[in-house]
Formats: sequence, C-alpha cells, structure tokens
Amino acid sequence: MDNRPIGFFDSGLGGLTCIPYLMKRLPEEKIIYFGDTARTPYGSKAIRTIKGFSMEIADFLVKCNVKMIVIACNTVSATCVDDLRKRFPDIPILGIIEPAAREVASHCGVSNNVGIIGTKVTIASHAYKDMIQDMNPDLSINENACPAFVPLIEEGIIDNDIMNLTIKYYMDGFVRENELDTVILGCTHYPLIKKNIERIYPQLNIINPSSIIVSRIEEILRDHDMFAGGSDFKNVFYASDLSENFLNMIDHIFAEEADDAKVKFLNFDLEKELMK
Repeated sequence: MDNRPIGFFDSGLGGLTCIPYLMKRLPEEKIIYFGDTARTPYGSKAIRTIKGFSMEIADFLVKCNVKMIVIACNTVSATCVDDLRKRFPDIPILGIIEPAAREVASHCGVSNNVGIIGTKVTIASHAYKDMIQDMNPDLSINENACPAFVPLIEEGIIDNDIMNLTIKYYMDGFVRENELDTVILGCTHYPLIKKNIERIYPQLNIINPSSIIVSRIEEILRDHDMFAGGSDFKNVFYASDLSENFLNMIDHIFAEEADDAKVKFLNFDLEKELMK
C-alpha cells in the first residue's frame, strides 16, 4: 500500500481531462496536479524551453513526494520523457503518447486510415506515428498540426461557430484527402472539442488518450505494488495563473465526466517555490 499522491502536469488545463477517468476507475488514489497556465501553450515553443519548464515542474512534484509522475501533455511526452526518466530514475514516469499508440497499433489494421492531430511540436516530433508504426508497420498514419485549438480552448471558445470553423479549417482537407476513418486526439486539450469533431465528422472513430492512459496508470501501480489504501490526503490542484477563463473551464471539464469530482485550484508561483 502506498498512499502518496500521483503527480500530474500539463502546460495548462488540458491535462485535467485525464483526472475524472482516474477518479472513477481508481477512487482511492490521490492527486497533485500542476497546470502551467502562465506559460501555456507549450506546443509552439522551442524544445529546449519545453524541457526547461518540464524539469522545473517535475522537480516540484518530486518535492511533494509523489509516487509517480504522469505527463498529461502530448507536447512534453513527445519531447521530454527520456530526459525526465534519466533525472528521476527511481520514480515511474508515464507519458500520454505510449498508451494511446499501443491501443491504435493493436486495434487498427491495414484497412484503417489513421490521422493524428496535435500541436506543432507534437506533430513535428512524429512521436505518435513512429511509435505506432514500430508496433504495427502496416498501418497508414497521417499527421496534421492544429496550433489554434489550444489557445481557443484555453479561452473557453468551444461551443460556438468560431471553434467549428477552426476545426473545419484544419480538418476538412486532412480527413477528405487521406480518407480517414480514425483520428487520435494528440493533445489533452482536444477532448474538450471531441463533441464538436464528432458532430462535424460522424464517420470518424475518435481515439482519446486522456481516457486510455488510466489503464496504464493502473498497470504501473499494480506492478510496483503502489495502490493506495485510503488516506486523509486531499487532492491538490495548482495553476501558475488563475485566469477567469481557466476557472470557468474547470467546471466545464469536470461536469462532462464526473459530477462529484469538483476541484479547487490554488494559484502557485513555481519559480519562487523552486528557489527555496
């Protein structure tokens, strides 16, 4: 039994889309979440900058005595997993890409045309494509960067014509020209527009890594004998900037998946904390 919390982090609010699935499946587990909302989005930044931010956040989570770290950010998962594992060899570190890649590789075949949408950095890394094709070389994989999605989502611009037009701008030609039947949401922000995408492209099978990752978390906890047994620890959610839009989006995320999973965020100065 290990009652230490699981550490999650993301560039902003997108990683929160993983949390309700974890709460439902593993209700005894406790969480420390850090959303770097002051420096979001990561997806258009230099890789060296992304690595520096990720190391700072991981250092903070380790100081909080987490038992594992979940990188609930595709951009960080595409660029920093190996570096973080080298820095913290004694802590299980899980990126969000590998579980979804395994799901697609095992359930899709030569008759499927798979598309990946994500940030510029995630798509440029080819992390999803390379990992899927390593496991299933016969799959047809296509990629498309959608850089405007994250800023719009962070601003709460979701259920309106602006977002729908932006989706069509990025995806109409991508879906049609590649005859896609399956699309991976290669950013943890994108589940927040999953319903929009399903309405516009009802023929697509949408793969949501935010839900798939929970099975892999459970496997790691089992393999390391780290399941929690119940404790008085309260889930803690930090953000580096608590804007009004961000606070509004928190209720939207948790209302979608788990009515009883309300959370309260704390504003947090990461740089000041790390200087202590």
